[in-house]
Amino acid sequence: MYLRLTDEQRMVQKAIRKFVEKELMPLENEVLRNEREGKPGLTPEKLKELQLKAKEAGFWGINTPEEYGGANLGHVMQAIVLMEVAKTLVPFQFGGSADNILYYANEEQKKKYLIPTINGEKKSCFAMTEPGAGSDTRNIKMTAVKDGDEWVLNGEKTFITGGNDADFVMVIAITDKERHQATNGREGVTCFIVDRDMGWRSEPIHTMGPSTPASLIFENVRVPEENILGELHYGYKLGLEWIGYARWVVGARAVGTAERLLQMAIDYAKERVTFGKPIAERQAIQWMIADSAVEIEAAKWLVLNAAFTLDEGEDNRHLASMAKLFGANMGNRVVDRVMQIHGGMGYTKEMPIERWYREARLWRIYDGTDEIQRLIIARNLIKGHVKLGQFL
Repeated sequence: MYLRLTDEQRMVQKAIRKFVEKELMPLENEVLRNEREGKPGLTPEKLKELQLKAKEAGFWGINTPEEYGGANLGHVMQAIVLMEVAKTLVPFQFGGSADNILYYANEEQKKKYLIPTINGEKKSCFAMTEPGAGSDTRNIKMTAVKDGDEWVLNGEKTFITGGNDADFVMVIAITDKERHQATNGREGVTCFIVDRDMGWRSEPIHTMGPSTPASLIFENVRVPEENILGELHYGYKLGLEWIGYARWVVGARAVGTAERLLQMAIDYAKERVTFGKPIAERQAIQWMIADSAVEIEAAKWLVLNAAFTLDEGEDNRHLASMAKLFGANMGNRVVDRVMQIHGGMGYTKEMPIERWYREARLWRIYDGTDEIQRLIIARNLIKGHVKLGQFL
């Protein structure tokens, strides 16, 4: 067992950190100003410019297979990259990638959707959540009815990340109601690739955070048979794979953001003087810093273990739930402590703390709530699907 980054991993980490510090962090005040004015933090043109700069530096398709022009660095490296990028509030992501389930596309679908997405020519989103079906995916209502060589989709999806800008959506719909009911929602649903110009529309949902998810409305949207992604009636498996990947990613982002916040708190505590002493010398402040540091390290290892297990080709769903549950809650506790250490200044929009405070609250909700993660973890242990200590 080797509990340190390899030389290659350390080199990539340093290069990503340099890119974040040089290209992204200087934009933070501009992003905050844009968001205060109700504008996107970055324009699409600026994001593309930054992605091309990253590409010139060798960072393109971090976890995309080499056959599609990616670096294929693996999930542990992906986690490390996410932690570094999350140290800035600038809404940036490296180019050259696509949703994990889009690789299940057939050859024609890959030419039409996967490769253009990797190349940045198309934007995608994934849609499973509905107004009455969040964590309880068995309660999905959207239907797809066969009509000749087409499927007619009706229903609504909600809180869809990227739904306002997507050129196409990978959407889950019921294709066999009886089968869906008989299998508790695990069969009888299918994933369809649906272009925006096929007729669905999006409506933005304004939230307390910086992101603006969308509601997607389908009214008699006709989709050709050839646009089924994966197997007919087995789209639930794709949905689980998409969500499972997203969970440990939330933990990775929480770790990176918390590290940046904690460093801000440490720097401020050494500068801020009350009653003749820096507040860094106050035990109350020291304990908040110590507790935060311990929790960040614990979350980091949970995330890296989930990523490592996936790289080994093993089922990481249990670890992914643990990484998300602990990481998201850790992030919420750390940002709360950091705001407390900064006092009134931390509460203002002149600093990024309140912005991260609002963003962090979402981590405990999307891609499976705290309650769902606890349910999954407890059920796995009680039913014997997972043994204590088996991932060491």
